[in-house]
Amino acid sequence: MASEMLLPKIEIPEVFNIASHLSDRPVSQGRKDKIAIYFEDKILTYQEINELANKTGNAIKSLGVRMEERIMLLLPDCPVFIASFLGAVKIGAVPVPINTMMTPQDYQYFLNDSRAQAIIVAEELLPKIDSVKQHLKYLKHIVVVGRARDGVINYEDLVSDASPELQAEETSKDDVAFWLYSSGTTGRSKGVVHLQHDMIYSAELYGRHVLEMNEDDKVFSISRLFFAYGLGGTFNFPFHVGASTILSPERPLPDKVFEIIDKYKPSILFGVPTSYNAMLQIGDAAKKYDLDSLRLCVSAGEALPRAVFEQWKRRFGIEILDGIGSTEALHIFCSNARGQLRPGSSGRPVPGYELKIVDNEGMEVPQGEGGSLMVKGESNFAYYWNKHQKTRETIVGEWICTGDKYYQDEDGYYWYMGRSDDMIKVGGIWVSPTEVENALLEHPSVFEAAVIGVADRDQLVKPKAFIVLKAGYDPSSELASEIQNSTKTQIAPYKYPRWIQFVAELPKTSTGKIQRFKIRHDESINEFENR
Repeated sequence: MASEMLLPKIEIPEVFNIASHLSDRPVSQGRKDKIAIYFEDKILTYQEINELANKTGNAIKSLGVRMEERIMLLLPDCPVFIASFLGAVKIGAVPVPINTMMTPQDYQYFLNDSRAQAIIVAEELLPKIDSVKQHLKYLKHIVVVGRARDGVINYEDLVSDASPELQAEETSKDDVAFWLYSSGTTGRSKGVVHLQHDMIYSAELYGRHVLEMNEDDKVFSISRLFFAYGLGGTFNFPFHVGASTILSPERPLPDKVFEIIDKYKPSILFGVPTSYNAMLQIGDAAKKYDLDSLRLCVSAGEALPRAVFEQWKRRFGIEILDGIGSTEALHIFCSNARGQLRPGSSGRPVPGYELKIVDNEGMEVPQGEGGSLMVKGESNFAYYWNKHQKTRETIVGEWICTGDKYYQDEDGYYWYMGRSDDMIKVGGIWVSPTEVENALLEHPSVFEAAVIGVADRDQLVKPKAFIVLKAGYDPSSELASEIQNSTKTQIAPYKYPRWIQFVAELPKTSTGKIQRFKIRHDESINEFENR
């Protein structure tokens, strides 16, 4: 089986630059004419993306950006994103990809917190930077991809005269390579600092040995490049093995994703549970679109409900490999594998990573008992930028605390129980909101569900469910009772939701994770009511 393959020893030289590995290496290995990127109606070979990366690196250097200084990338999925990332790392600078769906105030925070000297930004996002420009303390250069105006630099003009030759800076394998800001479910985003060697470990251990990705693969990721999950699946993994990647700047709505699969014929699809569930709502998709090219579907970001797995397999004949990863660990470290799949679980540790489940005192719990999941692996982040106390709370020796509650069954599979701050204690017993949500999703009327703990008139905490209905179903007390009774037949009766509130939508992070804390902490819960 893939996850039981004998892993080669990963040896990384002391002087190592990940950008050179991902852009120079494919060319030197004879893949210069191999298609690296499909983008809209264009293709770029490994030679072409290497030259664009070199020109971009030289252009960034011409702005005065030096080693270890940050450069922010505020771009949709496009070749310029990859070229900018590679070019920055190649000169020893530190690219910081940022979520394109944030507010101007968020970008003000990111730019000031990172002290980025320059930003490469898409034309359509430039107004968000302009609106906070007077509050930016360190930013010196704004490079716009698209039409420029006075006071900003046009990307095309900047790189047009730059040299396509660039010798990679002699960085250490332990030098800082890039940052990613955590999406988080609570609090301010944290700058997660990753080193030059981190990408190699996740690409080898998960990309090559669990997914068995090779140069014949063509990948598409619903998760965007500015997320750790998308950065790995869309860029790091395929470039590491010389495969091809499909980029789309458009919002990955279900019909659009199906169109991309039908047109470009990817062999691997990376998605999140929310996206797979949304795609299942396109009733005629199996007839309208050709999915025969897919050999693998991958899910991460949150636990994949068994109901979604089974519906997807029944509809399209493809299994979804669910797993868990994190920005701090860079990518997936626990996963199901082909031939070793247990629907509803997060699978078993990716070879090369170690996992343990501990109690509040940090002691390992017996198998079958729930606790906090910790992971040990060479792709783990170095520290949070300017967050010393949070770093100390998260990194314990060689281990990092994931903030997730899990238990391990007798066969070594890991089962998600929720985030540490989402667990509900009912009658003195911990209840996983995820377990209740998965049971709710088994009812044919339920599209999405979020469960939180709410105190009753006696101030005893019980589960309450917020439910988004599928098209064709209308909220009613009768339907609520029907859903409650259905849930009681699938999980222990004490876990069923005592209240059900039908809502138009659920608050989510930009990665698609449901933000239960927003429901819990909102003073006017009625704003979530269906209208």
